[in-house]
Amino acid sequence: MESRYSPASVEAKWQQTWAESGLDRTPQKGDRPKFYALSMFPYPSGNLHMGHVRNYTITDAIARLKRMQGYRVLHPMGWDAFGLPAENAAIARGIHPAKWTYQNIAQMREQLQKLGFAIDWDREVTTCSPDYYKWTQWIFLQFFQAGLAYQKESAVNWDPIDQTVLANEQVDNEGRSWRSGAKVERKLLEQWFLKITDYAEALLDDLNKLSGWPDRVKLMQSNWIGKSVGAYLEFPIVGNDVGSDEKIGVFTTRPDTVCGVTYVVLAPEHPLTFRVTTAERKDEVEAFVKEVGDQSELDRTAEDKPKRGIPTGGMAINPFTGDEIPIWIADYVLYEYGTGAVMGVPAHDTRDFRFARDNDLPIKVVIAPEGKDGSQPLEEAYTEPGIMVNSGQFDGKTSTEGKQAVINYATAEGMGKGRVQYRLRDWLISRQRYWGAPIPVIHCPDCGAVPVPDADLPVELPEDVEFTGKGSPLAGLENWVNVPCPSCGTPAKRETDTMDTFIDSSWYFLRYTDANNDRRVFEVAKANDWMSVDQYVGGIEHAILHLLYSRFFTKVLRDRGLLNYDEPFARLLTQGMVQATTYKNVTTGQYFAPSDIDPEDPTDPETGEPLSVFFEKMSKSKYNGVDPLPVLEKYGADTARMFILFKAPPEKDLEWDDADVEGQFRFLNRVWRLVADFANADASPANADKLTKDEKDLRRAIHTAIREVSEDLQGDYQFNTAISELMKLSNALNDAKCKASGVYAEGVETLIKLLAPFAPHIAEELWHGIGETESIHLQTWPPVDEKALVVDEITLVIQVMGKTRGTIQVPASADKTALEEYARESEGAQKYIAGKEIKKAIVVPNKLVNFVVV
Repeated sequence: MESRYSPASVEAKWQQTWAESGLDRTPQKGDRPKFYALSMFPYPSGNLHMGHVRNYTITDAIARLKRMQGYRVLHPMGWDAFGLPAENAAIARGIHPAKWTYQNIAQMREQLQKLGFAIDWDREVTTCSPDYYKWTQWIFLQFFQAGLAYQKESAVNWDPIDQTVLANEQVDNEGRSWRSGAKVERKLLEQWFLKITDYAEALLDDLNKLSGWPDRVKLMQSNWIGKSVGAYLEFPIVGNDVGSDEKIGVFTTRPDTVCGVTYVVLAPEHPLTFRVTTAERKDEVEAFVKEVGDQSELDRTAEDKPKRGIPTGGMAINPFTGDEIPIWIADYVLYEYGTGAVMGVPAHDTRDFRFARDNDLPIKVVIAPEGKDGSQPLEEAYTEPGIMVNSGQFDGKTSTEGKQAVINYATAEGMGKGRVQYRLRDWLISRQRYWGAPIPVIHCPDCGAVPVPDADLPVELPEDVEFTGKGSPLAGLENWVNVPCPSCGTPAKRETDTMDTFIDSSWYFLRYTDANNDRRVFEVAKANDWMSVDQYVGGIEHAILHLLYSRFFTKVLRDRGLLNYDEPFARLLTQGMVQATTYKNVTTGQYFAPSDIDPEDPTDPETGEPLSVFFEKMSKSKYNGVDPLPVLEKYGADTARMFILFKAPPEKDLEWDDADVEGQFRFLNRVWRLVADFANADASPANADKLTKDEKDLRRAIHTAIREVSEDLQGDYQFNTAISELMKLSNALNDAKCKASGVYAEGVETLIKLLAPFAPHIAEELWHGIGETESIHLQTWPPVDEKALVVDEITLVIQVMGKTRGTIQVPASADKTALEEYARESEGAQKYIAGKEIKKAIVVPNKLVNFVVV
């Protein structure tokens, strides 16, 4: 073997060998347990970044480890390939989205293969391919048949430039589109929804099953679902114009405060808004409704923005007090949430208190701390539980007692009932764009919405389209849109909306289990064999929607008889961001490329102002991105992998540092030289019954490393500390005094095996370099020999009058009496105690003996 590690030659050699051998393909079932290792699949933007590299390195290391531990491993890869960026690229570059997307996929696949990941490329999926979205459409029809897919008119976030609906998460805190930058508008459109609210309770309850998920992710999901227990109450409307039986329904978690309701607020979009508005208030209400309609949901609900509202002139009755109270409309009430109306209790709700103060509305105290009567003036809302006051028949009850008493009374009198409500809304999946899976529905004037027959799937995207950026080009394609109704033959029209791309990523992990099946979505037996995913790895940014939607899909397909488990991902690892040095002028907000800045004197090249220097998430806009390819060309994939795994625990942010990359390169070269020297030497076999002390110490170091690395790679996967143990073992081998021994040979083989999941290329080369012929990645993970960890001798320190006078080796099992005797007879002690009286012997077991003499 050469004496220096050469990344380019080693990695090219073994990547080609693995590809030809099929080493990375999923093995047959056999009798081995399964392990499904999965990274969240990427959007094919064309270039990998270090965030990708970290994600896939973590999963690859886990997959390789589990294969060596005897599991049959599924480790696939695919592409989340639909979405607005491809369509925008088509508009900007005059290239079809499919061509742009597949070019990017080819480029990123090549980059991934250069990193040597053990991916089963035979199972690769691409969500924009008809052989994938055929089954996306089939799954949509499963929802439709189950009554879980429906269409309704809804107020949506509308991007006037991209001409499409945006999810709330695609609108920034200034109410602008995440991509076009346009001010988002509110618009009423007929939209498709999936009824995720039917599964709200199951999605919430089953979080308790996810012991392998980070607590913060489960909390985020729980808060998003937002279960509230309270009451639905109805407030009759005053006036004949509305109708004597018309009422405003509200939901509240504090029914104990109902006697303190001094006004009711409707969402501007509420159907009752104009019906309760008096003639003299009509113009002002219309103007306010229009103004609010131009705002995004985030604009209206942001905590740091004032809440605006106006009176309608209409009045309602608080049925618990008989008082007439005004009906207002306000921007902070959304029709899509709850009932689209709220009761105003300013004395006991912080937002209501501010709104009432701003608009000179009455504030009535109905809950007081124990021992108070509620007559004291309020400087702020009292929101804690207490005793009901000014509440008629409910006076004197505690808040807890009062909640149930109010619900019981409302139910008995027909004024309301107890209710459980969720913050979670049904999932709006319609997108008015081309580059997405077409919704497989045909609209017939006689039959209504008719599903496309299974035999006619997929409904393929037509290729001959013109991209203008003004809405979906599908709507103008008459030959594609106009079709006969599948049920009655009447001329009908295809649905021209496409599906939200979250649909594609909500089931891709299932397709991997049977990726090449052209007859069905997947074989049930295969999906149930491989699922659930044993280890899922991805960014915290997907902690809510992607994971929630995937859980929803899994439960629906379970209920359709296709799956036999409740949750898709048994364990979840949310890796931290990759950060790099950033240079910023805090005055102007301008970022600078590191190549333009002297790190010893970081100043603005134009103004001379000192720059702020800090670590921040890699981003093109901040000029701090690190391209993986130059790193690979200089150091090799294994060095990049080792740095990524060693620099920080996987769930923590990682700060890119060239010096630390160089450090890992030096470590791999030390290992290379160690093994090269061993390969060129002769080693005699070890006699396990007659090991020297040096051999025993080395063998203890070997099996300590096996134990520590194995423990670090269980559960939370502490790769950084595992690599530290590899460094300790490497040092122990370098310092060993028994390099011609079979124990040393055992140590070298163990080091290579333990290194294999982290640095697969160099480990493969080293393994063959010591004369082995089968792949290192087909070897068994080394077991711990507990006997090797047993210490049969210890080093005993000899002291006289507190000063160390030498050390001796003694049996580890020696008791205090024996330790004192060994110490007394030692040469080091005899030199200082001979002829003297030993007044006292202080024995510290397994450590020292100190003689006090006179």
